[in-house]
Amino acid sequence: MTTRSKFARISYALGTILAVAAMFVFISCGAAIRPMHYYTLERPAVVATPSNNPIPVTLLVGRVTGSHLYRDDRVVFGNGSGELGLYESQRWVETPVDMMEAVILQTLRANGRFRTVQPMGSDAVGEYIVRGHLISLDEIDAASLVARFSIELDLFDRKTGTTVWTGSYTHDEPVNEKTIAAIVEAFNRNVHAGIDQLSSSLTDYCAAHPLPEAAVKP
Repeated sequence: MTTRSKFARISYALGTILAVAAMFVFISCGAAIRPMHYYTLERPAVVATPSNNPIPVTLLVGRVTGSHLYRDDRVVFGNGSGELGLYESQRWVETPVDMMEAVILQTLRANGRFRTVQPMGSDAVGEYIVRGHLISLDEIDAASLVARFSIELDLFDRKTGTTVWTGSYTHDEPVNEKTIAAIVEAFNRNVHAGIDQLSSSLTDYCAAHPLPEAAVKP
């Protein structure tokens, strides 16, 4: 066998080894990349039934604040010890603070008790601003698996520049089974129960404390 033939065979074998090695590297890297999964908070569509005697005010729903964890779309988890982390491949379709703003707006509109409810930044001029601060929206796996939700709301009187009502909600909703679908469903139950409760309390306050007629915008 000539030297050239030996060199050609060695080159071929080396090329084959490198190709196989590259293929294994590609497969390994591909296996390590987890697909992204996105979740949202949903409730059945509710058609608001306008009250025959609505509270004659316009509510503006302001931005919901929260720590940097809830301005990220990744799902937050913890073990109950105070340490929290972020899943990389389990994400919300919106950031939690944006989802809370949408749920508050939807819930207050659906109860049909107010003249109108609009997002802050719209053309509407409102007497009150509903403000929120998201404290937690965490999957906690400690003695048992729960979906933890905690939020504070307040009602700001634009004319007087004062906060006239505050409310808070904190609850750990049990998760029925250790699957992401069950965890999201527990979050769904907890968030809507909490916002429904706060919305009812806020509405009761407004009904019991009517604004002077001169302070109400037509």
